[in-house]
Amino acid sequence: MSVTMQSSSSLDPAAGREQMQEQIDVERALAEIRAGRPVSLRGADPVLALSVEALGDDLDRNMAAALTALAGTGARLVLPAPRLRRLGLADRHEAGAVALPTIDPARIEALALRLDGRIDAPVAPASPGDEAALALMALAQVLPAVLVVPGEAAPPGTLTIGAAAVAAYPGRKAASLRPVSRAPVPLASAPDSEFVVFRGGEGLRDQVAVVIGRPDLSQPVAVRLHSACLTGDLFGSLKCDCGDQLRGTAGWMAQHGGGIVLYLDQEGRGNGLANKIRAYDLQARGLDTYEADEALGFGLDQRRFDFAAAMLKALGVTAVRLLSNNPEKAASLEAAGLVVVETQRALGRITPENIRYLTAKRDRAGHALDLDAFACLDM
Repeated sequence: MSVTMQSSSSLDPAAGREQMQEQIDVERALAEIRAGRPVSLRGADPVLALSVEALGDDLDRNMAAALTALAGTGARLVLPAPRLRRLGLADRHEAGAVALPTIDPARIEALALRLDGRIDAPVAPASPGDEAALALMALAQVLPAVLVVPGEAAPPGTLTIGAAAVAAYPGRKAASLRPVSRAPVPLASAPDSEFVVFRGGEGLRDQVAVVIGRPDLSQPVAVRLHSACLTGDLFGSLKCDCGDQLRGTAGWMAQHGGGIVLYLDQEGRGNGLANKIRAYDLQARGLDTYEADEALGFGLDQRRFDFAAAMLKALGVTAVRLLSNNPEKAASLEAAGLVVVETQRALGRITPENIRYLTAKRDRAGHALDLDAFACLDM
C-alpha cells in the first residue's frame, strides 16, 4: 500500500516561512508551559500565561517574586466552563476569570483542582487573551486552568508568541501531516501487518497507521480510530475495554479481508496521561468518567479526528466501514470528506470494574453499547 501526501500549503514562500516560524514558536511555547515557565501572548489583548501546575512548592523564587509584583496589574485565574460549573455556577457555559489580588497557591489549587472548591469571588467573562491562554494549556495537555496577567510585562527571558498562532496551530499541524517511517510488524492476532508512522496531527506527537493484511482500496476499508490508552492497551486495566477493542479489532480485520487501525496519541480523550490519572483518582472517590473530567475542567471529549481522515486519505482510502461505538468518529470522518458506508460495534469485556465507565459512555456520549444483560452488576 503506497502512501501519498498532498502539498500542505499553496502559500507564497514568504507566507510559508512566516507560518513555519509561528508553528515553531508555538511548539517552543508548549515546552515552556510543560516546564512550568510563563509564556507571553501578544495580540489585541496581550497577556502573560502560566500553568497552575507551576505553582507548587518548587516554583522558582525569582519567578514567584516577579509574578507577585505583576499581580497588582490585575492577575486572574482563568477557568473553563466545566470547572466553573463544578465550583457552583450551574448554568455557566463559557470560560471565566477570577481576580487574584495576590498569588495564593492554596486558593488557586482550591479553585482549579479540589473537589470541595467553591467560587469565592465574582467571575468575569474571559477575554480573548484568556481564551488564547486556555487554548495553549490544552495543547500542552496540562491542567485546564491558567494564571493570567494582562499586558505586555513579563519576567526577563520569557518567550513571546502570537495568540493567533495558537488558534491556527491544530489545523496547520493536521495539514502538515506526513509519513516518516514504515515497516512490517507481525502481530499475534494479525501476522501480516505493517506500521506506518506519521508525524503531526496533534502537537509534537507521532501517529501510527497499522495496515492489516491487504485491504482492497477500491472498496470500503474496515477502519478503527483507536485513541492510545496506556493503562488499558499495555497494562490490561480493568477500568476500560480499550485493550480488548484494540486487539479484537486487529484480529477481526486479519480474518475478514484486512483493514487499518489508526493508533492515535490522544490519551484520556485528548486530555493527556497526567490528567487521565487525575481523573482516575476522582473516579476512585465516586465520580464517573465524565464527572471526573468535568471536575478537572474538561468537556466530554477533547479529541480531533480531522488528522485521522488525512492519514486515511494519504493511505489511499476514500470509503470506510468504521469499527467503533462512538458516533462522533463517523461524523468527523464524513465531515472531512470520507464516505462512511456503515459502522460496526467494537466490543470488549464487560467487568464489574468497567461497567460504570461503559454505562456513562452509553448514557452521556451516545456510544452504541448494549449493557442491559449486565444490569445486575454492582455499579
